[in-house]
Amino acid sequence: MGDAEIIPIGTRGRPGRGAGTQPSSAARSLAPGARRKPRAAEPEPVEPKAAAAETPDDAAPEAAAPEPAAPLLGAVGSPVAGPAAPEPAERPAVRTHDRGPYAHIPAAELLAALQGAARELFGEEWEIQLARFLAFLRRRLTGEYAVDEYGFDAEMTQQLFMTALRPIAQRWFRIDVRGVENIPTTGGALVVSNHSGTVPIDGLMTMVSIHDHTGRFLRPLGADLVFRMPVVSALARKGGATLACAEDAERMLSGGELVGVWPEGFKGIGKPYSQRYKLQRFGRGGFVSAALRTGVPIVPLSVVGAEEIYPLVGNIPSLARLLGVPYIPITPTFPLLGPLGLVPLPSKWLMEFGEPIRTDEYDAGAADDPMLVFNVTDQVRETIQQTLYSLLMQRESVFR
Repeated sequence: MGDAEIIPIGTRGRPGRGAGTQPSSAARSLAPGARRKPRAAEPEPVEPKAAAAETPDDAAPEAAAPEPAAPLLGAVGSPVAGPAAPEPAERPAVRTHDRGPYAHIPAAELLAALQGAARELFGEEWEIQLARFLAFLRRRLTGEYAVDEYGFDAEMTQQLFMTALRPIAQRWFRIDVRGVENIPTTGGALVVSNHSGTVPIDGLMTMVSIHDHTGRFLRPLGADLVFRMPVVSALARKGGATLACAEDAERMLSGGELVGVWPEGFKGIGKPYSQRYKLQRFGRGGFVSAALRTGVPIVPLSVVGAEEIYPLVGNIPSLARLLGVPYIPITPTFPLLGPLGLVPLPSKWLMEFGEPIRTDEYDAGAADDPMLVFNVTDQVRETIQQTLYSLLMQRESVFR
């Protein structure tokens, strides 16, 4: 290693090259204006003359002109002098509206496609429905709508809430409604129903079913928890619900409203799946007292199918107390499947309205008689329970 020859970089092995005052030839070629000797022109190929006997149809095609050679690169990447490259052809200008995805689709075809989609979605009367929807939005924005003293917005309930709930009732749960003729067409009445389902969807389905079959709005009596929730409280008020107290119930019934009550409360919707269709205690009979004071009929309602939408198999009481709710349900799909577990199972529903129980035949002070109130409450509860057993025997299976 000590006898190795040291070769300076860039000298090509000859000591002293590049160390003088004159630049090398490679360096001189980089200077501006440096000229190199032109390459000798290659002789042009001689084209053979066509035979005189050939006709224009039989004549051989002319030889294609040779393409200009690509510029040669020098030692450091500079092009070597040669034939000039042809200039690129000028591209046509592109207009702004030609760049869009629908630039080549005529406006008439776009309009026809939109009309066809609207007809498929809203039916043949899509123009009328669209006009109604736009008028509804205009009234919402301008404030030209009315609510009653409880905050009930009839227009929003019919146009928005019922429209959203109707497909669920008709296509998902396929509700079979019976005994609608037992609901009075006018005047006040109290609809008393069993409560089930872990989540109180049965109340919403009862509202849309009564409205579609009778044209009347059911005014539900809600628990305190419903009106303590920020968003749910406002929607419940606009949908016709009010607090489940005797004063509001009596005032609604006296005003000719159709009022709905679920006396089981959270004990009904939060009971285990093993106790399905077994009615819980109906409270102290406050709904019966309200019906006796106003003299309106009591219509018992039995609902089969809601017990299977969220089968309750467990509960987390410590977390429920922390959140201030009656229970935290555990079902076969929730919380195991996360948000997907909130989708209710598509069980088959049966609703049957029983014969009205008249209260106008009792004396004026009947509402203050606790024994009479208890007897009427037990009569309503027993009617609903026996009807539930009858509907369960008629139902072929849970999902059909």
